[in-house]
Amino acid sequence: MSMAEQIGEIKKPPAERFKGRKKLYLVPLIFLSEQAPEEYKEKCNRYWQQVVEQLSNLEAKIGKVSRVYHESISLSDEEGLKFVEKLNPDSYQIAKSKCDNGAIFEAIEENDLLQEIMDWERCLLLGFVSEKVARKVSEFYTEASRKRHEFMTKKLDETLQGDEAGLLFIREGHGVQFSSDIEVFSVFPPALDEIHRWLRDQASKKQKEEVED
Repeated sequence: MSMAEQIGEIKKPPAERFKGRKKLYLVPLIFLSEQAPEEYKEKCNRYWQQVVEQLSNLEAKIGKVSRVYHESISLSDEEGLKFVEKLNPDSYQIAKSKCDNGAIFEAIEENDLLQEIMDWERCLLLGFVSEKVARKVSEFYTEASRKRHEFMTKKLDETLQGDEAGLLFIREGHGVQFSSDIEVFSVFPPALDEIHRWLRDQASKKQKEEVED
């Protein structure tokens, strides 16, 4: 590519640059319990406000959200949204807003695979006396995770159409590989760094207290 072509590409409005391509706005999932400290609640509230702002900015520059996906949801349309409301009220508010504005809520999970993953996770959390059993369970979990991620990739490929922009709520470190024909835009508000720092500080304090005890 020549310098002239590079400059020409940069000068193009973002919407023009990505016209005809699939777009995916990736939002990291943050969970908040009622028992959480006020300080943490404030950071989470700020995070979701910043997510709304960044998504609005992306939609204005690159394209309006046409389809909404949410980790751990294996149902589409209104049924899927109802489960999101129970799982995470904050991401639900954003998902519902996009659907009220014309977006379609799409299932991204296969229910049997999702339940299998959850069962293996519970097993791993329990811990094991036998190293052989621990290794086997870890292998089963890894294999189920691989199949789950492949299914999610396939669902995105099948449902997200030519010039559409999708919105995916998913945990950080998810492991999903996106197809090369999807332009991925990560939403990463400043408050996410604050949350990470706060969680590290809390873990450090707890560790220090345990050592002193």
